[in-house]
Amino acid sequence: MKNYLAILGLSIVLVGCGSAKPTVDDLAVSNPIETALDLTAVNNDRVPVTINPGRFTSETVTYRLPRVVQGTYSVSDFGKYIDDFKAIDYDGNELSATKVDTNTWTIADAKDLDKIEYYVNDTFDTETSGGIGGEEPFSPAGTNIEEDNFVLNLHGFIGYFDSLKNNQYAVDVTAPATFKRTSALENKGTKSSADGTAITSSYFAQRYFDITDNPMMYGDLDVEEFMVGDIKIVLSVYSPTGKHTAESLKETVFKMMEAQKSYLGDVNATPRYDIYLYLSRGDETSPKGYGALEHHTSTVVVFDENSSLEALKASMIDVVAHEFFHIVTPLSVHSEDVHYFDYNTPTFSKHLWMYEGVTEYFAQHFQVYEGLTDDTVFYNTMKSYIDVSTQRFDDAMSFTIMSENVLDEPYASQYYNVYMKGALIGMCMDILMRKESDGNRSLLSLMKELSAKYGKEKPFEDDQLIAEITEMTYPSIGDFLRTHVEGDLPINYDEFFAMVGIKNGKTELETNYIFAGGQNIIFDADRERGLIFFSSLAEANSFWKSQGVKAGDIIKKVNGTDLTLANAQVTIEGMFAWKVGDEITMELERDGKPITIKATLTKATALADAIVADENATAAQKNIRAAWLKG
Repeated sequence: MKNYLAILGLSIVLVGCGSAKPTVDDLAVSNPIETALDLTAVNNDRVPVTINPGRFTSETVTYRLPRVVQGTYSVSDFGKYIDDFKAIDYDGNELSATKVDTNTWTIADAKDLDKIEYYVNDTFDTETSGGIGGEEPFSPAGTNIEEDNFVLNLHGFIGYFDSLKNNQYAVDVTAPATFKRTSALENKGTKSSADGTAITSSYFAQRYFDITDNPMMYGDLDVEEFMVGDIKIVLSVYSPTGKHTAESLKETVFKMMEAQKSYLGDVNATPRYDIYLYLSRGDETSPKGYGALEHHTSTVVVFDENSSLEALKASMIDVVAHEFFHIVTPLSVHSEDVHYFDYNTPTFSKHLWMYEGVTEYFAQHFQVYEGLTDDTVFYNTMKSYIDVSTQRFDDAMSFTIMSENVLDEPYASQYYNVYMKGALIGMCMDILMRKESDGNRSLLSLMKELSAKYGKEKPFEDDQLIAEITEMTYPSIGDFLRTHVEGDLPINYDEFFAMVGIKNGKTELETNYIFAGGQNIIFDADRERGLIFFSSLAEANSFWKSQGVKAGDIIKKVNGTDLTLANAQVTIEGMFAWKVGDEITMELERDGKPITIKATLTKATALADAIVADENATAAQKNIRAAWLKG
C-alpha cells in the first residue's frame, strides 16, 4: 500500500499475501462456496449478496467479514457495512443468527443451513477521512456502489467461515449488459439474461485469500490493454466527468513498467497485471484517501479527478511503481504473519522496513538506475525522506517493535515513516552491499536470493530473518540491522554518503512554481481570514523573485480565477502543469493595494540544501557510486 502525500494536506498511501492455516473442514463435501452479487438489484444503494456454503456437519458455524485486510495496517471493520443479515434453511425458513460483534455472526442449527443473504453498503459514501487516521477502510481497500461504477474489493462483499478459508469459491456477478467489467480473478464464462439486459460473469477463487487478492471494477470504464514485454497490462479508468482517459495515461504507465521490468530482470513476473484507477470527484460522497493498495497481480488506485494530467502522471509513477514492486516483497518474500493472515485478530510481522521500505526504495531507485531521472533528483528525493523522517517522526524508535505493534500507539502514528526511514534503510543496505562486494552485489540481488529461497508459498520465520540475511551477506549488514532496525540508534546518513563519495551541501536546483527546492512550498494560508498568500520562501524561487513577489503578498486571482481556501488545492495543484513559455496572470494585494503580475514563465530554480557529489571523492568511492546508481 502507498498513501499519497498531497500538497496542502495529507491524503496518505501496503499489501500482503497469504492463505489461512490449514484447519479441519466443517463441510461433509468440500465443494466450492457459491457466492453471488447482483449489481442489477441495488436496493437503497446496497448490493444484495448470497452465500451458499454447501452442507455443514456441525451444529454451529461462524461467518465473518474482515476486521483488517492485508496491507492496510489499520482497522476497517467491513462488517459494519452489512444490513439485513439472514440465514436461510433448506425449507426457506429463517434460522437463528446472532451478531457476536461488528464483523461476526454465529448461526445455530448449521446442519439445516442452505444459504446466507445480506445487503452490502459501500464505504465511499460514508468516508470522513479515507482511512487516514480513522477506523474506516483506506479508500483503495474500500467499495463503491454507483449507477455507473462499482469498485468491487471483494473482501467488502464476501466473508468467510472460520474453518473454511481454504475452500474454493465460485463467484457470480450479475451486472447490466452495457457495463464494462475488468477482474484479476479467473473468469469461467458469462451468461446473458433472458431479456438480454444483464450478464452474469462467473469467476473462480482457489481459497478465501484469492477473494481478497483479486479486486474487480464494473461500470462506465475506459480500458486500455497493452503488452510490456510478456506481461499484459490492463489499465481500467473511471473518470466521472471523462476528464482523464486510459489512453492519456497509457504511455506513462508503459514506460514506467517497461523500466521496472528491466530493473527486476529475472524476477518471475505475472503474465497479467491490472491497474484499477478510480478518480474521485472530491465531493462529500467521494473517497478521500488518495493512494493505492497492491495485490499479487493488480493494484487499486484512488486519485483526485481534478488533478491536471501532468500531476496525475507524476502520481501514477510515484504510487503505482511502488505497488508493482510489491511482487518482490511481501508477495514473494514474507513471514508467517503475512502468509497465515488472520482477518479478525491479525498479528503483524516485525519487518515493515522490508515490505514497505525496501519497496519504496526500489520505486525511487529504479528511476535513476533505468535513466528515467538523473542523479541529482534521486539524491534529493532521498534527502527529502531524511528530512521528513528525522523532523516529523521519532527517529529513535525500534523499527521492528513499531512494525509488530503498528495498530497501537505510540506506534500507529509513526506508520508513515515506513515509507520514509524504511526507504532509507533500503538505501543504506544497498550502499553497504555494493561496498562489501566491490560493486557486484546489491539490495535487489539479495531480495532475489530471498525470493528464490522462499517464494510466495513458503514464509520465513519472523525472528530468524535478520540472522538469515546476515548469513547470506556480510557481518556489516547484520550489525546495521541489529543496531538501526532492531535497535533504536538513529542512522548517521553521512557515513553512508561518504562510502559513495557524496555529501550534504547547497546547490541551485531546478524547481517548479510551487516550491522553493525540495518540499518547501511557497504558499501559506490564514484560515480565519480565508486568505492564501506567498510565504517568505517565495523569494527563494528565482521566477517569483524576478516578478518582485514579497512575503505576505495575498493572492486574489490566478489566471483570472478567484483563489479561495475552497479551491486552493485544485488551483495550486494545477500549477504543476505550468511550463516555460506559458503566459500567466496573478492578482495580488500588498498592504491593501492591488498588484498585477503578467508574465511569461521562465525556468524556476532555488538555492537549497542538497546532496551533492564530493569533489574530493576517491576513485574507489566513485566506482561504488557508479555501481550503486547504474549497476
